[in-house]
Amino acid sequence: MAGLKDTPRHSSWMETGFRFLTWGAGFFILILLLAMMAVLIYDAWPAIQKFGLDFLISTEWNPVLGKFGALTTIIGTLVSTALAMILAVPLALGVALFLTEMAPDFLRPVFGTAIELLAAIPSIIYGMWGLFIFAPILADHVQPWLSEHLGFLPLFQGPPMGIGMLNAGIVLAVMILPFMASVIRDMLLMTPQVLKESAYGLGATTWEVIWQVVMPYGRRGIVGGLFLGLGRALGETMAVTFVIGNAHELSWSLFDPANTIASTLANEFTEAADPIYLSALVELGLVLFLITFVVLGLAEWWLRHTAPRGLEK
Repeated sequence: MAGLKDTPRHSSWMETGFRFLTWGAGFFILILLLAMMAVLIYDAWPAIQKFGLDFLISTEWNPVLGKFGALTTIIGTLVSTALAMILAVPLALGVALFLTEMAPDFLRPVFGTAIELLAAIPSIIYGMWGLFIFAPILADHVQPWLSEHLGFLPLFQGPPMGIGMLNAGIVLAVMILPFMASVIRDMLLMTPQVLKESAYGLGATTWEVIWQVVMPYGRRGIVGGLFLGLGRALGETMAVTFVIGNAHELSWSLFDPANTIASTLANEFTEAADPIYLSALVELGLVLFLITFVVLGLAEWWLRHTAPRGLEK
């Protein structure tokens, strides 16, 4: 009986402790985020003071002369990420819909396991695959065909080298595809079966059920999965470093070598002996941090303002 009388008090202590634990975990993430930003700003401050806003609009990157500009790496980061998303998003949606709505039951675990294994492959393996396997294919077959048929566009002009923005975008697309497909699949599986059965009972086709029931119900999770892939593409380092060519140049052609913020940091951080050189690299990291923060913040804002009434939370 004494134990029973102590149960409410014990539950109260457990509830209070759990509340403090969860609040502490939440504030820890916020403090960690602010600490990271503060360290980046502190270490980048010499470059911020010296170059100002010109750092963001200058294309010159010359460590010998001590002149640094981030525009080429910023554009390279955005273009490679955009290309990866253009290629990966339709495939991720198709894979997820196939696994949840159309695949036979005996195939679903096989394909699901394959996707999870692809997601577990280290990024450096994707980079090596892109360099040694895919780059020759691009140079010998894909880029010549694109030049022949679409060479009137600036995007597909130039010598077919296999190394450049096009290769980086494709490798990034292959990398982020399993992440997005896995998350979207899990979100689509959360659609109540009774909703789909009701739609079928009213005479809806498979396409109508997918488009009008499954997709709207899992929209927040779908967009969340897509932006998870976007966040990884923005910050990917080793895979891109292997195949993008690592040239601080601006070009309209997807065949030409380029650079991203992450690949620049990977290539040059260990060589930065000069303090202003190191500070400029840290400022590049700060720029990437802010780009990722802004992109994901806009995604969250868009989700909150486009969610159907009653599904905001």
